[in-house]
Amino acid sequence: MSWERRYHPLLNEWVTITSHRNSRPWSGDSLVAVADEPRRYEPDCYLCPGNSRISGLVNDDYTSILVFDNDHPSFGVDAPVVLPPAPGFYRNAPANGVCRVVCYSPLHNASLSMLPVAGVNDVLSCWATQTRSLVGRSDIESVLVFENKGGVVGVSNPHPHCQIYATGFVFNTLAREAAAMQAYAGTGDGSLFTDIIDTEATDGQRIVAENEAAIAFVPYFARFPYEVYVAPRVTRQYLHDLTGDEMLGLSSVLSEVLVRLDNLWKMSFPYMLVLHQAPCDGGEYSSYHCHIQIHPPLRQPGLQKYLASVETGAGNFLNDTSPEEKAAELQSVSGVHYLHTH
Repeated sequence: MSWERRYHPLLNEWVTITSHRNSRPWSGDSLVAVADEPRRYEPDCYLCPGNSRISGLVNDDYTSILVFDNDHPSFGVDAPVVLPPAPGFYRNAPANGVCRVVCYSPLHNASLSMLPVAGVNDVLSCWATQTRSLVGRSDIESVLVFENKGGVVGVSNPHPHCQIYATGFVFNTLAREAAAMQAYAGTGDGSLFTDIIDTEATDGQRIVAENEAAIAFVPYFARFPYEVYVAPRVTRQYLHDLTGDEMLGLSSVLSEVLVRLDNLWKMSFPYMLVLHQAPCDGGEYSSYHCHIQIHPPLRQPGLQKYLASVETGAGNFLNDTSPEEKAAELQSVSGVHYLHTH
């Protein structure tokens, strides 16, 4: 039984660990796998090679990775600069930016977890190249790379892909992390994220995968049952700052984490994956440590973790599981994908 609050140093907030509640009776929605397995190519998929998108543009017959500007961007280079005044004391601002889509593979039925390490490395290298080109723009202050995977997350197209949002403002979470890392560095205690890595490595209970260049762990302060952080061991502000060996090491660890997640319940594991990098608004971010956060929405096979009143309304996360127990589950499964063992 565990009633415990754990401090989240990157967000300066507390997470309540209530693992004894995970076995409580459940009468809510359960998620049942439906639909046939996707094929290698789907003629009506707007991300498959050679197919038309809703904009009328036709995809190249790509054989590796495809990058294109989102046909329905959330932020746009043509966003109006002059806005109608907000009423009263309210404020508004332009929603300018660049939105892109990155298809990992021409195969409709692939996933990042199914790619070889070299393929994962190609994807991360693409993210790095895109980031490098975007952070140098005067109209961009933040670059966010993210993948939503699985119908439970709201993804309508299973073709393996992610999105890039480069915006004229800094995303809230990145700003909070940057402030926490900078404040910690200012105390003279060193690097906040390095201390997180060192503490996880010394404790050892929550490590999921590691090598000389990178490490992955269920953080002590995890907010989601199977939340995993994947990070280079050295402090780099952006993915393109990594050396070739560091990038390959990070790719290898990320690949192993994704394989273990799939192996956990022998399914294509849904998740929200986000690459956290330093803002590029001209501020001082030498202490920022880029890393990947993976937030799976499931707490048990077929059961979703919902953000209820305490989390959404009161702003305090409840984790109904123990990070140590969830890490042990991931440690116990094979690092070879279950679909590759036959």
